[in-house]
Amino acid sequence: MKIAPAVILLASALLVTAHPGPHTSIKRSEAELARRDLASSKCARHVGEMQHKRIEKRAEALTKRSNRFSSVTITTESPFYPRIQNETCILTPETTTGPYIWSKSQTLRQDMTEDQPGIPLILDIGVIDVNTCEPMRNVLVDLWHCNATGSYSSFTGRDPNTPFEQLLEELGLDLSRGSLDLHTDDTTFLRGMWPTDANGMMQMKTIVPGYYVERAIHIHVQVHQNWVLQANGTVKTGTTAETGQIFLAEDLSKYLMSYQPYFGHTEIERTTNDVDSIYSEASVNGWFPELAVIPIDGEEYSKGIIGYITIGVDPSRTAASSFN
Repeated sequence: MKIAPAVILLASALLVTAHPGPHTSIKRSEAELARRDLASSKCARHVGEMQHKRIEKRAEALTKRSNRFSSVTITTESPFYPRIQNETCILTPETTTGPYIWSKSQTLRQDMTEDQPGIPLILDIGVIDVNTCEPMRNVLVDLWHCNATGSYSSFTGRDPNTPFEQLLEELGLDLSRGSLDLHTDDTTFLRGMWPTDANGMMQMKTIVPGYYVERAIHIHVQVHQNWVLQANGTVKTGTTAETGQIFLAEDLSKYLMSYQPYFGHTEIERTTNDVDSIYSEASVNGWFPELAVIPIDGEEYSKGIIGYITIGVDPSRTAASSFN
Protein backbone atom coordinates (compact mmCIF):
# COMPACT_ATOMS: atom_id res chain seq x y z
CA MET A 1 0.00 0.00 0.00
CA LYS A 2 1.37 3.43 -0.94
CA ILE A 3 0.24 6.50 0.98
CA ALA A 4 1.91 9.83 0.28
CA PRO A 5 3.16 11.15 3.64
CA ALA A 6 1.73 14.58 4.38
CA VAL A 7 4.09 17.02 6.04
CA ILE A 8 2.28 18.31 9.09
CA LEU A 9 2.38 19.94 12.49
CA LEU A 10 0.24 19.40 15.54
CA ALA A 11 0.52 22.26 18.00
CA SER A 12 -1.40 23.77 20.89
CA ALA A 13 -0.91 26.38 23.52
CA LEU A 14 -3.40 26.08 26.36
CA LEU A 15 -3.88 23.34 28.93
CA VAL A 16 -7.01 21.30 29.32
CA THR A 17 -6.84 19.88 32.81
CA ALA A 18 -7.03 16.14 33.30
CA HIS A 19 -10.40 14.70 34.16
CA PRO A 20 -11.99 11.27 34.02
CA GLY A 21 -14.99 12.24 31.93
CA PRO A 22 -15.82 11.58 28.29
CA HIS A 23 -13.99 13.21 25.40
CA THR A 24 -15.66 16.60 25.43
CA SER A 25 -15.45 19.02 22.51
CA ILE A 26 -13.81 22.36 23.30
CA LYS A 27 -14.89 25.68 21.78
CA ARG A 28 -12.32 28.42 21.24
CA SER A 29 -12.80 32.16 20.82
CA GLU A 30 -12.00 33.91 17.57
CA ALA A 31 -9.12 35.64 19.35
CA GLU A 32 -7.60 32.29 20.32
CA LEU A 33 -7.94 30.95 16.79
CA ALA A 34 -6.34 34.06 15.35
CA ARG A 35 -3.46 33.86 17.83
CA ARG A 36 -2.71 30.28 16.82
CA ASP A 37 -2.94 31.06 13.11
CA LEU A 38 -0.34 33.79 13.67
CA ALA A 39 1.97 31.41 15.50
CA SER A 40 1.56 28.86 12.71
CA SER A 41 2.54 31.32 10.00
CA LYS A 42 5.43 32.69 12.04
CA CYS A 43 7.07 29.30 12.67
CA ALA A 44 6.50 27.63 9.30
CA ARG A 45 9.80 28.72 7.77
CA HIS A 46 11.81 27.85 10.89
CA VAL A 47 10.46 24.33 11.09
CA GLY A 48 11.04 23.84 7.37
CA GLU A 49 14.68 24.87 7.64
CA MET A 50 15.22 22.49 10.55
CA GLN A 51 14.30 19.43 8.48
CA HIS A 52 15.23 20.28 4.91
CA LYS A 53 17.97 17.65 4.61
CA ARG A 54 16.17 15.11 6.75
CA ILE A 55 13.53 14.11 4.23
CA GLU A 56 16.19 13.31 1.61
CA LYS A 57 17.86 10.80 3.95
CA ARG A 58 14.76 8.85 4.99
CA ALA A 59 15.05 5.69 2.93
CA GLU A 60 18.78 5.18 3.47
CA ALA A 61 18.62 5.74 7.22
CA LEU A 62 15.62 3.49 7.77
CA THR A 63 17.31 0.45 6.28
CA LYS A 64 20.40 0.81 8.48
CA ARG A 65 19.01 1.68 11.89
CA SER A 66 18.54 -0.87 14.68
CA ASN A 67 15.14 -0.96 16.38
CA ARG A 68 16.66 -1.52 19.82
CA PHE A 69 15.52 1.11 22.34
CA SER A 70 16.87 2.02 25.76
CA SER A 71 14.84 2.11 28.96
CA VAL A 72 14.87 4.64 31.81
CA THR A 73 18.47 5.86 31.32
CA ILE A 74 18.46 9.52 30.30
CA THR A 75 21.45 9.08 27.96
CA THR A 76 18.95 8.44 25.18
CA GLU A 77 19.48 7.07 21.72
CA SER A 78 19.35 9.80 19.13
CA PRO A 79 16.26 10.18 16.90
CA PHE A 80 16.26 8.84 13.34
CA TYR A 81 17.19 12.30 12.14
CA PRO A 82 18.88 15.20 13.93
CA ARG A 83 16.24 17.84 13.29
CA ILE A 84 12.48 18.25 13.51
CA GLN A 85 10.76 16.49 10.63
CA ASN A 86 7.96 18.79 9.61
CA GLU A 87 8.21 21.69 7.16
CA THR A 88 4.74 23.14 7.66
CA CYS A 89 3.59 24.71 10.90
CA ILE A 90 -0.13 24.12 11.38
CA LEU A 91 -1.82 24.51 14.72
CA THR A 92 -4.61 22.55 16.31
CA PRO A 93 -6.40 23.31 19.58
CA GLU A 94 -5.58 21.11 22.55
CA THR A 95 -8.14 18.49 23.44
CA THR A 96 -9.34 16.53 26.45
CA THR A 97 -7.15 13.97 28.17
CA GLY A 98 -10.10 11.58 28.10
CA PRO A 99 -11.35 9.16 30.76
CA TYR A 100 -8.37 6.80 30.66
CA ILE A 101 -5.50 8.98 31.78
CA TRP A 102 -3.78 7.48 34.83
CA SER A 103 -0.57 9.29 35.62
CA LYS A 104 0.58 6.77 38.23
CA SER A 105 1.07 4.19 35.46
CA GLN A 106 3.07 6.46 33.14
CA THR A 107 6.63 5.17 32.91
CA LEU A 108 9.90 6.80 31.86
CA ARG A 109 11.01 4.68 28.92
CA GLN A 110 11.44 4.69 25.14
CA ASP A 111 9.63 1.42 24.47
CA MET A 112 6.12 1.26 25.94
CA THR A 113 4.97 -1.78 23.98
CA GLU A 114 5.43 -4.36 26.76
CA ASP A 115 3.74 -7.59 25.60
CA GLN A 116 1.04 -6.00 23.45
CA PRO A 117 0.57 -7.47 19.95
CA GLY A 118 0.15 -5.14 17.02
CA ILE A 119 1.83 -3.42 14.10
CA PRO A 120 5.03 -1.70 15.29
CA LEU A 121 4.86 2.09 15.49
CA ILE A 122 7.77 4.43 16.15
CA LEU A 123 6.69 7.93 17.10
CA ASP A 124 9.19 10.63 16.14
CA ILE A 125 8.05 13.80 17.89
CA GLY A 126 9.46 17.31 17.78
CA VAL A 127 8.52 20.07 20.22
CA ILE A 128 8.91 23.78 19.45
CA ASP A 129 8.21 27.01 21.34
CA VAL A 130 5.58 28.80 19.26
CA ASN A 131 6.74 32.17 20.61
CA THR A 132 10.35 31.82 19.46
CA CYS A 133 9.97 29.01 16.88
CA GLU A 134 12.92 27.29 18.56
CA PRO A 135 13.10 23.61 19.60
CA MET A 136 12.28 22.93 23.25
CA ARG A 137 14.85 20.68 24.87
CA ASN A 138 14.41 18.54 27.96
CA VAL A 139 10.63 18.79 28.08
CA LEU A 140 8.86 15.57 28.95
CA VAL A 141 6.56 14.13 26.27
CA ASP A 142 3.90 11.92 27.85
CA LEU A 143 2.05 9.40 25.64
CA TRP A 144 -0.72 6.84 26.17
CA HIS A 145 -3.19 4.93 23.99
CA CYS A 146 -5.32 1.79 23.87
CA ASN A 147 -4.19 -1.64 22.71
CA ALA A 148 -5.20 -3.47 19.52
CA THR A 149 -8.67 -4.33 20.86
CA GLY A 150 -9.43 -0.99 22.52
CA SER A 151 -8.38 -1.51 26.14
CA TYR A 152 -6.21 0.87 28.16
CA SER A 153 -3.74 -0.36 30.75
CA SER A 154 -4.83 0.41 34.32
CA PHE A 155 -8.44 0.12 33.02
CA THR A 156 -8.48 -3.44 31.71
CA GLY A 157 -11.57 -4.16 33.80
CA ARG A 158 -13.60 -1.68 31.72
CA ASP A 159 -15.26 -2.89 28.52
CA PRO A 160 -13.94 -0.82 25.57
CA ASN A 161 -17.10 -1.62 23.62
CA THR A 162 -19.41 0.04 26.18
CA PRO A 163 -20.21 3.75 25.67
CA PHE A 164 -18.85 5.87 28.52
CA GLU A 165 -22.23 7.17 29.65
CA GLN A 166 -23.57 3.61 29.78
CA LEU A 167 -20.51 2.52 31.74
CA LEU A 168 -21.11 5.21 34.37
CA GLU A 169 -24.76 4.21 34.62
CA GLU A 170 -23.86 0.55 35.09
CA LEU A 171 -21.38 1.51 37.82
CA GLY A 172 -23.87 3.86 39.48
CA LEU A 173 -21.49 6.83 39.09
CA ASP A 174 -22.36 10.49 38.54
CA LEU A 175 -19.79 12.53 36.61
CA SER A 176 -21.27 15.81 37.87
CA ARG A 177 -20.06 15.05 41.36
CA GLY A 178 -16.44 15.58 40.38
CA SER A 179 -13.45 13.43 39.54
CA LEU A 180 -14.01 9.70 39.22
CA ASP A 181 -11.40 7.02 39.72
CA LEU A 182 -12.24 4.31 37.18
CA HIS A 183 -8.92 2.46 37.12
CA THR A 184 -9.06 -1.27 37.87
CA ASP A 185 -5.46 -2.50 37.98
CA ASP A 186 -1.78 -1.58 37.92
CA THR A 187 -0.89 -2.54 34.35
CA THR A 188 1.25 -0.05 32.42
CA PHE A 189 1.29 -1.18 28.79
CA LEU A 190 1.21 1.47 26.07
CA ARG A 191 2.01 4.32 28.45
CA GLY A 192 5.36 6.05 28.36
CA MET A 193 7.26 9.30 28.80
CA TRP A 194 10.58 10.53 27.45
CA PRO A 195 12.36 13.90 27.35
CA THR A 196 13.29 15.77 24.20
CA ASP A 197 16.97 16.00 23.32
CA ALA A 198 19.04 19.10 22.59
CA ASN A 199 17.32 19.39 19.19
CA GLY A 200 13.80 19.24 20.62
CA MET A 201 13.25 15.65 19.49
CA MET A 202 12.14 12.43 21.18
CA GLN A 203 11.21 8.93 20.08
CA MET A 204 8.85 6.30 21.45
CA LYS A 205 8.43 2.70 20.33
CA THR A 206 4.89 1.36 20.59
CA ILE A 207 2.24 -0.32 18.41
CA VAL A 208 -0.49 1.10 16.21
CA PRO A 209 -3.50 1.65 18.49
CA GLY A 210 -6.78 -0.13 17.93
CA TYR A 211 -10.11 1.51 18.63
CA TYR A 212 -12.91 1.58 21.16
CA VAL A 213 -16.51 2.68 21.11
CA GLU A 214 -17.31 6.13 19.67
CA ARG A 215 -13.65 7.08 19.06
CA ALA A 216 -11.40 7.07 16.03
CA ILE A 217 -7.88 5.66 16.33
CA HIS A 218 -5.83 8.15 18.35
CA ILE A 219 -2.89 8.69 20.70
CA HIS A 220 -2.95 11.01 23.70
CA VAL A 221 -0.04 13.38 24.30
CA GLN A 222 0.97 15.88 26.97
CA VAL A 223 4.10 17.98 27.28
CA HIS A 224 5.43 18.64 30.79
CA GLN A 225 7.98 21.24 31.85
CA ASN A 226 10.05 21.41 35.06
CA TRP A 227 10.13 17.66 35.54
CA VAL A 228 12.60 15.77 37.72
CA LEU A 229 13.70 12.15 37.94
CA GLN A 230 13.63 11.11 41.59
CA ALA A 231 16.03 8.74 43.33
CA ASN A 232 13.44 5.93 43.33
CA GLY A 233 13.02 6.14 39.55
CA THR A 234 9.67 7.94 39.56
CA VAL A 235 9.00 11.24 37.81
CA LYS A 236 7.52 14.45 39.15
CA THR A 237 6.32 17.26 36.89
CA GLY A 238 5.77 20.90 37.73
CA THR A 239 3.80 22.29 34.77
CA THR A 240 1.90 20.93 31.78
CA ALA A 241 2.09 23.09 28.66
CA GLU A 242 0.18 21.05 26.09
CA THR A 243 -2.52 18.41 25.90
CA GLY A 244 -3.69 16.90 22.63
CA GLN A 245 -4.53 13.87 20.55
CA ILE A 246 -2.78 12.53 17.45
CA PHE A 247 -4.55 10.60 14.67
CA LEU A 248 -3.78 8.41 11.68
CA ALA A 249 -5.05 9.18 8.20
CA GLU A 250 -8.34 7.42 7.51
CA ASP A 251 -7.14 5.41 4.51
CA LEU A 252 -4.15 4.17 6.50
CA SER A 253 -6.35 3.26 9.47
CA LYS A 254 -8.68 1.25 7.23
CA TYR A 255 -5.74 -0.61 5.72
CA LEU A 256 -3.98 -1.43 9.00
CA MET A 257 -7.18 -2.52 10.74
CA SER A 258 -7.56 -5.27 8.10
CA TYR A 259 -4.67 -7.13 9.77
CA GLN A 260 -4.67 -9.15 12.96
CA PRO A 261 -4.95 -8.58 15.86
CA TYR A 262 -7.07 -5.55 14.88
CA PHE A 263 -9.26 -7.46 12.44
CA GLY A 264 -10.51 -9.67 15.27
CA HIS A 265 -12.14 -6.75 17.05
CA THR A 266 -15.61 -7.26 15.62
CA GLU A 267 -17.86 -6.36 18.57
CA ILE A 268 -18.25 -2.75 17.38
CA GLU A 269 -17.84 -0.78 14.17
CA ARG A 270 -14.76 1.39 13.96
CA THR A 271 -15.46 5.11 14.31
CA THR A 272 -13.91 6.99 11.39
CA ASN A 273 -12.13 10.35 11.56
CA ASP A 274 -14.95 12.20 9.84
CA VAL A 275 -17.45 11.40 12.59
CA ASP A 276 -15.11 11.58 15.58
CA SER A 277 -15.90 14.74 17.55
CA ILE A 278 -12.35 15.27 18.81
CA TYR A 279 -10.86 14.88 15.32
CA SER A 280 -13.28 17.45 13.94
CA GLU A 281 -12.38 19.94 16.69
CA ALA A 282 -8.68 19.36 15.97
CA SER A 283 -9.09 19.87 12.22
CA VAL A 284 -10.88 23.23 11.90
CA ASN A 285 -9.34 26.29 10.24
CA GLY A 286 -6.80 24.19 8.37
CA TRP A 287 -5.24 22.58 11.44
CA PHE A 288 -4.13 19.01 10.91
CA PRO A 289 -3.71 16.46 13.74
CA GLU A 290 -2.55 13.45 11.67
CA LEU A 291 0.84 11.78 11.81
CA ALA A 292 3.03 11.95 8.71
CA VAL A 293 3.71 8.24 8.19
CA ILE A 294 6.27 6.15 6.30
CA PRO A 295 6.84 2.37 6.45
CA ILE A 296 9.78 1.23 8.58
CA ASP A 297 11.14 -0.95 5.78
CA GLY A 298 10.43 1.70 3.15
CA GLU A 299 7.82 -0.48 1.43
CA GLU A 300 5.03 -2.11 3.46
CA TYR A 301 2.97 -0.28 6.08
CA SER A 302 1.60 -3.44 7.66
CA LYS A 303 5.11 -4.44 8.76
CA GLY A 304 5.57 -1.33 10.85
CA ILE A 305 5.42 2.45 10.50
CA ILE A 306 7.18 5.60 11.66
CA GLY A 307 4.91 8.53 12.49
CA TYR A 308 6.27 12.09 12.54
CA ILE A 309 4.65 15.09 14.16
CA THR A 310 5.75 18.37 15.72
CA ILE A 311 4.00 19.76 18.77
CA GLY A 312 4.05 23.53 19.18
CA VAL A 313 3.94 24.69 22.80
CA ASP A 314 3.42 28.11 24.33
CA PRO A 315 5.48 27.73 27.53
CA SER A 316 4.02 30.92 28.99
CA ARG A 317 0.54 29.39 29.13
CA THR A 318 0.81 26.45 31.50
CA ALA A 319 -0.95 24.94 34.49
CA ALA A 320 0.38 23.22 37.57
CA SER A 321 0.50 19.45 37.51
CA SER A 322 2.28 16.80 39.54
CA PHE A 323 2.42 13.04 39.78
CA ASN A 324 4.82 10.31 40.78
